Amino acid sequence: MIRADLVVRGLAEAATLADGPVPRVGAAMEELGRVSDAAVVADRGTVVWVGPERRLGREVRLRRGGRTFDGRGGTLVPGFVDAHTHALFAGDRAFELPLKLRGATYPEIARRGGGLYATVRATRAASDAELLRAASERVLGMLRSGTTSVEVKSGYALTHAGELRLLRLLPRLGRRTGLPIVPTYLGAHAVAPEHRRHPEEYVDEIVRRTVPAVAAGRLARFCDVFCEPGFFSVPQSERILRAAAAVGLGLKIHADEFVLSGGARLAARLRTRSAEHLLASAAADRARLASAGVTAVLLPATAFCSAGTRPPGREMVDAGVPVALGTDCSPASWVESMPLVLAHAVHAGRMTPAEALTAATVNAAHASGLPDRGAVAVGRPADFSVFPLPGADRLGYRFDARPTLVFRQGKSVSLS
Repeated sequence: MIRADLVVRGLAEAATLADGPVPRVGAAMEELGRVSDAAVVADRGTVVWVGPERRLGREVRLRRGGRTFDGRGGTLVPGFVDAHTHALFAGDRAFELPLKLRGATYPEIARRGGGLYATVRATRAASDAELLRAASERVLGMLRSGTTSVEVKSGYALTHAGELRLLRLLPRLGRRTGLPIVPTYLGAHAVAPEHRRHPEEYVDEIVRRTVPAVAAGRLARFCDVFCEPGFFSVPQSERILRAAAAVGLGLKIHADEFVLSGGARLAARLRTRSAEHLLASAAADRARLASAGVTAVLLPATAFCSAGTRPPGREMVDAGVPVALGTDCSPASWVESMPLVLAHAVHAGRMTPAEALTAATVNAAHASGLPDRGAVAVGRPADFSVFPLPGADRLGYRFDARPTLVFRQGKSVSLS
């Protein structure tokens, strides 16, 4: 008899994502490990039993003080893993929206005091307490939408000391919110304003000073770079990423967001853990990513905010590329809800609901270096949500899906 302190029963379906390769590609992205008329059981924060509810009474015994929750005919899914965020920042850029709607380009907005450098100014000026308070509100908003693990990039300080400061705040953000935070160093988000006339000086600082300090302090799991004209060239990006690899950091790259920059090709050549955005990727580069096993982290809400650009979800899946999803939560794309991202991946990216759910769970966990997340399986952390939907296929179909129950390490999360 299995002893437990948490039982979730009365489920129409549990989509466990428990079996199959990780990351999943092609047809394997449709395999959700569905259990009908299901119950899920946990003890001390770990899943200990998953199966049809009819077997629950003879196989599981609730500990004294344990709790039973009624899923009310809903669907249980793994906690989402948000594979790409910029959640640690100050201020907002709402003033840019009317300019964008009137057709202003990014350089024009920057000349009027907007763009990424506006967020850099605000973030540099904010105190640690202000940054933590604002980021905690965003991350807790993600949790209430069913996200239980979050990748967070630095990149809004663009100085050696400032980037280290942001990375040192991320463990505190994790303790404050109770969520695993995957820290990614993104000092190469843009050339620091002090180095705009001499960008190679900034690249030198990143390679020779900041990357070694990040690794020595174990401040990040990954190093990322924005490979795009006007930001960092392919040679500059490669130099930074090779320096990061040499000191043991995992590699990510912002690639082909605005134009075909060569970033995806570089990702394939270096076999980075992920290539992210990829709105302008070419068929040949999708084939390269597939061959190299690089995960494509797509950001459908950002594509929507960028004048309605369509994310290449269908193209990536059909090319055999592992696909993951993220919100890209940032001042330019302020989204906290992964269910909303799934809906955009389905309706705009033409992924099936099953593919989108896979991309938001096991594949996103792989992209974030979290091998124990993204699935509901015995021995895994009890991170999952229940949606008031009769099946997992309704996630992605519905734009307004909200969980009625969220559990993080077997503890019920307040949704109010």
